[in-house]
Amino acid sequence: MKAMRVGLIGLGTVGRGTLEVLRRNRTEIERRAGRPIEVVRVAVRNVARAQAIVGSDVAVSADPFDVVRDDSIGIVAELMGGTELARELVLEAIRGGKHVVTANKALLALHGNEIFAAAEQAGVMVAFEPAVAGGIPIIKALREGLTANRIEWVAGIVNGTTNFILSEMRERGAGFDEVLAQAQALGYAEADPSFDVDGVDAAHKATILAAIAFGMPVRFDAAHVEGISRLQPADIRYAERLGYRIKLLAIARRREDAVELRVHPTLIPARRLLASVEGPMNAVMVMGDAVGTTLYYGKGAGAEPTASSVIADLVDVTRLHTADPEHRVPHLAFQPSALDDLKVLPIDAVLTSFYLRLRVADQPGVLAEIARILAEAHISIDALFQREPVEGETQTEIILLTHETIEGNMNRALVRIEALPTVLEPAIRLRLEQLAD
Repeated sequence: MKAMRVGLIGLGTVGRGTLEVLRRNRTEIERRAGRPIEVVRVAVRNVARAQAIVGSDVAVSADPFDVVRDDSIGIVAELMGGTELARELVLEAIRGGKHVVTANKALLALHGNEIFAAAEQAGVMVAFEPAVAGGIPIIKALREGLTANRIEWVAGIVNGTTNFILSEMRERGAGFDEVLAQAQALGYAEADPSFDVDGVDAAHKATILAAIAFGMPVRFDAAHVEGISRLQPADIRYAERLGYRIKLLAIARRREDAVELRVHPTLIPARRLLASVEGPMNAVMVMGDAVGTTLYYGKGAGAEPTASSVIADLVDVTRLHTADPEHRVPHLAFQPSALDDLKVLPIDAVLTSFYLRLRVADQPGVLAEIARILAEAHISIDALFQREPVEGETQTEIILLTHETIEGNMNRALVRIEALPTVLEPAIRLRLEQLAD
């Protein structure tokens, strides 16, 4: 059967991995797809170096528009990153009747609604398994494997850089800056790591997961995003003492007629499987009403793990290339006409538990006054302990966990607590999630 012709835009880590795996597993892939899948054109800045990699049977160009305008190509694989040029290229490919595979989570988080609408109008597919969690097939699980379920929540470690940093801080007791330098030296973090450590990368992925889980438009603008750069080793130690570990979690949760969409450092019980995910690995938990809790674990980045997802999408598109567009799996799992423009709750309205660390004067009555303020804000204490002061020291620390409360209640209580003359520094406040069935 005639081969499906593919054009690659970008020949970086993922692009090279895709080319390598396609060639190495050519027979197996063809047996699954029902026809050969061949990369016939590549767009890359350094043409000479790329030609040496791809060989003489693949056309190489410095202009990515050469790929999207090549009428012989059936699938454009956008693996270059960035947003504005990538958006222009993807939309032109769609208008030209080409299917698209992309690993670009920022592109979909910012422009996904426009891209999916254009693809629906043109009758083509946009596949994006590699955009979230690298080699973990979480998109397919949500769109197809769990289609019988009402998804209640999704919570994931979806950024390997931050998970490596948090794992090392816990294991070594080191500070953020020291471990970040180590991550950069090992190649886990970029020279400018802000995209990862500030939580933006995880928020892009959370946005995509929420849209698929709940059948809603992509709403990155409404996500609450916090990173890990202010996290202190003391809080990691105290969390461990209380039976918790701190992870940067991407969370999407259904709440009646609205959803939570947030990324932030989170305490989770050490007994949860998600708490055991260490180093640069990724994992996503999904709670469905019928199936219960499921966990998806694996490498969230890297040449061949991500290439695995790229090629899975290439195979899917090849299989469905001639299918009636109305009978394909919808981009966001739900039929486009059935998408629900759900409200995303502001962070003040989110229901969660909290970890608090308070530096206070070591004198009688301090804890009672703090507990009184919390009670008046309808916040109940779940657990607490007070660090024993060193002899001669006049200060100590109180660490407490609360039951679930509305975040706005906690914010108002903290204003009153921090105004007490016996509270010596602003409180350290982290959210806590049980991730129970």
